[in-house]
Amino acid sequence: MADARIEFLAESPAALFVTGARATGKTTTARRHAATVIQLDDAEEAAAVRADPDAALRDLKPPVLLDEWQVVPEVLGAVKRAVDTDRASGRFILSGSIRSARDPSLWPGTGRLLPVTMHPMTVREQFGTIGVEILELMRTGDDIRLPTDPPDLRGYVELALNGGFPEAVLENQPARRDAWLDGYLGQMLNRDPSTLGASPDSARLGRFFGAYALNTAGLATDSTLNSAAAINHRTGTAYTQVLSDLGVLAELSPWHSNRLTRLVKGRKRLVADTGLWAAAVGVDTATVMSNGDLLERLLETFVINQLRAETALTTRGPQLCHLRVADGRHEVDLIADFGARGIVAIEIKATNAPDTSDARHLMWLRDELGPQFAAGVVFHVGRRKYHLSEQIEAIPICALWA
Repeated sequence: MADARIEFLAESPAALFVTGARATGKTTTARRHAATVIQLDDAEEAAAVRADPDAALRDLKPPVLLDEWQVVPEVLGAVKRAVDTDRASGRFILSGSIRSARDPSLWPGTGRLLPVTMHPMTVREQFGTIGVEILELMRTGDDIRLPTDPPDLRGYVELALNGGFPEAVLENQPARRDAWLDGYLGQMLNRDPSTLGASPDSARLGRFFGAYALNTAGLATDSTLNSAAAINHRTGTAYTQVLSDLGVLAELSPWHSNRLTRLVKGRKRLVADTGLWAAAVGVDTATVMSNGDLLERLLETFVINQLRAETALTTRGPQLCHLRVADGRHEVDLIADFGARGIVAIEIKATNAPDTSDARHLMWLRDELGPQFAAGVVFHVGRRKYHLSEQIEAIPICALWA
């Protein structure tokens, strides 16, 4: 998903900083845009750069990819000095872990490194369709197209359970794909945390991630998750940070408005890849199809993750949030806040024929916000797009990759 973003930002005078979860394709993607590659997790290359970073970067053909830059953090100072001397566009691409994005050694890159986040592949990428900014189309009321052969409910579930890790997506045999995802989960719980400077118990970390996954697309409190994993608050906070650093958790902030009162301040919890979610929860298509709660959580997580990846490509795109009133009477799955340009409110339903009852929270929000409300959408698993109410449309989920 970062390919288009890298192409766009390569025209910028700053270096690019690519982060993301393991196995999302950071290095593979960055290599396609680099003329010179320095692999800093190679001991010999790292030693040469560490000895004299400025000399090591001098006269290299740009763009220069510095992969796993955090192994030799002093290379950041050399990049800063090189960029300050010659601000020609697209000279450096740095890739590394999400944790490294918060490393204090990044300070030399302030104002010089532009971030590019690698999300798992979207379905649009998997199908190779040309992208449009669908949230912007919704906001403006422009025409939204649909695929000629949209999936049914089972098809949506299967797409979601495939996830977006390239190696899993490209595996044609479901059993082997599931084995890859199970292996990723096992390595994440047993090996990766120690490389992040933490030493969690893998069994307890696994219980915590399992509890988090069961509550994806929900507003579970810290105490709820900690209790389910039989850990204390301090450990739960540490585990959340570890899993966030690994790029497998995502959270939506609560939306705020001075026109509304008693809005819940809790964050919406999300597993960042629905294939990994399936591995953590231990479910397959048949299990999800027979459990309404799992089905709704899967579809909502799936759609939000598709939109999170899409908005990462936009410049000054919308902020994605959620909305819930304290008494639970009103709740909107997703708010795309365009600032002064208005909001797009989205509900995600596991039905093939949503009606006005499925849009009641959107209609309430429209009436409360007035001109600030640009559009409302009920995403569903049917085949047709149609009008539900003023400013509110029913749109099949597959419009995301049409």
